[in-house]
Amino acid sequence: MPDLKALELLVAVHDEGSLGAGARAIGMAQPNASRLVARLERDLQQRVVVRRPQGAQLTPVGVMLVEHAREILASTRRLEQAIEALQGQSIPELRIAASLTVAEHLAPTWLTELRRHHPRLLAGMTVANSTMVIDQVRRGVVELGFVEGPEPPHDLPSTVVARDELALVIGLDHPWMERTSPVGAAELAGTPLVTRERGSGTREALDAALSPLEPCGPALELSSNAAVRASAVTGTAPAVLSLLAVADAVHDGHLAVVPTEGFTLERQLRAVWRRDPLRGAAADLVSIAARTGRAPLP
Repeated sequence: MPDLKALELLVAVHDEGSLGAGARAIGMAQPNASRLVARLERDLQQRVVVRRPQGAQLTPVGVMLVEHAREILASTRRLEQAIEALQGQSIPELRIAASLTVAEHLAPTWLTELRRHHPRLLAGMTVANSTMVIDQVRRGVVELGFVEGPEPPHDLPSTVVARDELALVIGLDHPWMERTSPVGAAELAGTPLVTRERGSGTREALDAALSPLEPCGPALELSSNAAVRASAVTGTAPAVLSLLAVADAVHDGHLAVVPTEGFTLERQLRAVWRRDPLRGAAADLVSIAARTGRAPLP
């Protein structure tokens, strides 16, 4: 099959009356035009152009090709226009990363609200601990991150979007079910706990709350809120988790909240990003999170 450039050249030769004029009309050097015609004739094993002193004349085969070429080139231009239109309507994307507590309990509501304002938006969320989320933001893997750590990263813009209360919880068979006094910081620091891994916002918030004490080693160190909660339910050891992560288990009677005193188990949830100013859907998502996340948590 002739390529589109050869068909475009034939049409230009027909309309302009010579090979040189036709080549100039489509922005092609005449030597290149001559080689293109020669290759076309070789492929077809037919003459398509006859060169005469007064110009170039198409052979019957050349005329037939021009008749079809006009339709093909017109269709090609329409296809190009359609592709350009589609590219102009490309689906906007937003890549975010969120720590486990935010991803499991807050981000779905935020993203649902965001979709009302950006119905065509394709939002993708990865879930990781706070340290990994910050790393993804720094490397530009995601545009926006939500983290739970007590201290904001000093090299990234950030803003508080919600507050989160942590709770000391135990399974119903744990001996602390019989106690009537709150647990103090020193006692908690000396108690092996089921904890999240280092780098998680929950672990950092717990360590910050017990500072400057040095907590003893954990009874278990697990990488998800669900695993920590399940271990606490079985009575392995007490655990400190977000109230958001344990509210249903407490409500259903599988876990009990133990009062504490002398330290604060509360943290701020932050949005972090790489470059100011934050724009578009990312800025809108931060606004939604801040608007809906400041109410007291259950």
